[in-house]
Amino acid sequence: MLRLPHSLLAWMALPVAALLTCPFLVDPARAQAATAATCAGNPNAIGVGRVVEIDTTGGPGFGSEHFNTHDFLRTGEIVLTFDDGPWPGTTAAVLAALEQHCTKAIFFSIGKHATYHPEILKDVVAKGHTVGTHTWSHVDLSKLTPDKGTAEIEMGISAVRRAIGDGVSPFVRFPALKHPTEMVKYAGQRNLGIWSTDVDSFDFKFTKKSDKLVPTVMAKLAKRGKGILLMHDFQKSTAGAIPELLTQLKLSGYKIVQVKGKGTSASKPEYDALVVAQLKGPAGFASDRPTSSVVQTISETAPASAATLSQTSAQLPVKK
Repeated sequence: MLRLPHSLLAWMALPVAALLTCPFLVDPARAQAATAATCAGNPNAIGVGRVVEIDTTGGPGFGSEHFNTHDFLRTGEIVLTFDDGPWPGTTAAVLAALEQHCTKAIFFSIGKHATYHPEILKDVVAKGHTVGTHTWSHVDLSKLTPDKGTAEIEMGISAVRRAIGDGVSPFVRFPALKHPTEMVKYAGQRNLGIWSTDVDSFDFKFTKKSDKLVPTVMAKLAKRGKGILLMHDFQKSTAGAIPELLTQLKLSGYKIVQVKGKGTSASKPEYDALVVAQLKGPAGFASDRPTSSVVQTISETAPASAATLSQTSAQLPVKK
C-alpha cells in the first residue's frame, strides 16, 4: 500500500481557495486572475490582469496619439478610461458593468460636473477606480490665454477635490485632446501626468447607432493589439454598450491594466475659492454648508404602488 507523506496529505486537504493563493503552487498573477474571474458571481469576468503605479513627476505623457515616450502596455493589455462624468444614469451604468466584470478604470471628471453630482463621483472612488481631471468646463485650451488655461486646469482639480476629498490622482486629460505648448509645460511643472489615447472609441458618434460601438472598438483594438481606450461615461451609447464590450474583450483574450498614481494632486487655495465663488450664486449669497445639514426629511408618505396609480388613472375623467 502506497503511503503518502504527511506534508503532501496536508496540502491535499487544503481548500481550493487556499491552493490558488499559495505562491509555491500557482503563479501569483494567475492566482489573481482566478480570483477576479469568480468575483461578483461572474465566471466570465475580465478582472484585472495587472496593476501599475505611475510617478507623474515632470508631467509624463501617455497615449500614442500624442506621446510615444512611455508605452508601458504589453501586447493584449488595455487601460479603460472614461471622460466627461460624473453624470446621472450613465455613470452608474458604466460602474455597474465594471463591477460585474470585477475590473477597474480611470475616470477623467469635468470639474463642473463634479460640483453638480459629487455623490456620483464619490461612488466612483468607493468602487476602487482612479479619478483624474478633465478641466473645469471642458473648453478647448488651445483657444485660451495661458492664464485662463491654467485656471481651467486648476479649477478642475479644485472641483474634483471638493467632491471626493484628497483622493484626486495626478492625472489630467485635455479637452478634445488639444495640447497647447504652454499648458503642456504647466502640467509638467505641476507634476500632472497627461493622458491622450491609443484607441479613441468616438462613442459620441454612435448615439443613434449604439450597436455599432462594440464592433468598431474591437476592430480598432485588433489592429493595434493593445492600448489606452478612450470612452465617455457621459454618453448613453457607452453606458449601453460597455457590458457587451467587456464580454468581448474577455473572449478575445485582452487583459485590463489598472492604473494608479503615485501620490495625489493637491488643489490650490486661490482656485478653491474660485470654484466656491461659482457655486455661491448671486452676489452676497454664501453658504458652504452641505445640503444634508440644511434640508432634512422629517416625514414621508410611502409611494403609491403601480396598481394604485393605474386604478387612479382609470378613474380620471376623459376629456373630449
